Amino acid sequence: MKIHLYFFGKPRDPHANAMAEDYMRRISHYAKAEMIEIRAGRSDPWAKHPSAYRVCLDPAGKRLDSAGFIAMVERSEREARDLVFVIGGADGLPAGWSERADLLLSLSPMTYPHELARVMLAEQIYRAFTTLRGHPYPR
Repeated sequence: MKIHLYFFGKPRDPHANAMAEDYMRRISHYAKAEMIEIRAGRSDPWAKHPSAYRVCLDPAGKRLDSAGFIAMVERSEREARDLVFVIGGADGLPAGWSERADLLLSLSPMTYPHELARVMLAEQIYRAFTTLRGHPYPR
């Protein structure tokens, strides 16, 4: 299982970037993980990962609590299926991307800068793995 976190927009906030990268390093203890900036029309993560479980972040998406998110990660791990997460930029996701996702996920009904959304998502992925392994982090 691999974790792919794709995002639109330049990562400008060095503090948020450092936090997101730290969580990605932590995730790599449990699964291969990468976080990559992409641009519409130049990248197609769906074609690159055709059998992955594809999750797009969307304010109108489904809201999961941590237990529901952990269950999604556990299911993907059990099925040996990669997880692809896509975070839109200031204008959201490109046209047609939401329809191709297996899940539209809302982190919150509030709007956050994409840098903070990356931190929050990476932390939840890390929380899922540590919970599944019985690590004390999630207490």
